Amino acid sequence: MDLLLWIVLPYAALTVFVVGHVWRYRHDQFGWTTRSTQLLERRRLRPAILLFHVGLLAVIGGHVLGILVPASWTASAGVDEDLYHGVSVTAGTLSGLMLLAGFVLLVARREGDARVRSTTTRTDRLTSLVLGVVVVSGMYATVGENLLGGGYEYRETVAPWFRGLATLDPDADLIAGAPLAYRVHAAGAFLLYALWPFSRLVHAWSVPLGYLGRSHILYRSRRPAAAEDLRSRRRVAA
Repeated sequence: MDLLLWIVLPYAALTVFVVGHVWRYRHDQFGWTTRSTQLLERRRLRPAILLFHVGLLAVIGGHVLGILVPASWTASAGVDEDLYHGVSVTAGTLSGLMLLAGFVLLVARREGDARVRSTTTRTDRLTSLVLGVVVVSGMYATVGENLLGGGYEYRETVAPWFRGLATLDPDADLIAGAPLAYRVHAAGAFLLYALWPFSRLVHAWSVPLGYLGRSHILYRSRRPAAAEDLRSRRRVAA
């Protein structure tokens, strides 16, 4: 079971993640969208989407530092374990609460508004379920295990296992003995990766960089008076 969960599942999920994105881009470009519901309801969407995305970016940054940066590197930089633990727990709790609040508001909006709910698919609900498991288990690991439970040194177990996946030398025993919250969080994350290419999450890769160099759009009125007024303003500006 440890072999299936901590070696087979991660590599299978990452394979589906890559191949699924390639397949969808080649065969479903018209579906490569957020399928935004902003036109249906925007009052509750604005605070929810802001909390969710700001919290998400902060959480991703914390994971990069905590998982990809070995403990020996931070120690050599003069950051002792007490300082690292205090900063990571404080920042992780605040960013996690923002992410969780935004997620709850988004789900409540989607299920509470009839028009928005009518646009919701089974894949949307499955994505929300898996994402909810990842967020809640991550919050429990941060608050329950580290803040209230006295701390758990995940950088000596979970982090080396994760880095081992990148070097094709993972040690399943490192994470198999981790607290349940960490194992649920890791397994849920890889399930989310496998689901990603077939959900709305693909919009994360559609950054509108082309707008930065796009020419300005000129609007011309069909009314002669308005057109003449526009030409007069341009002559005065010149």
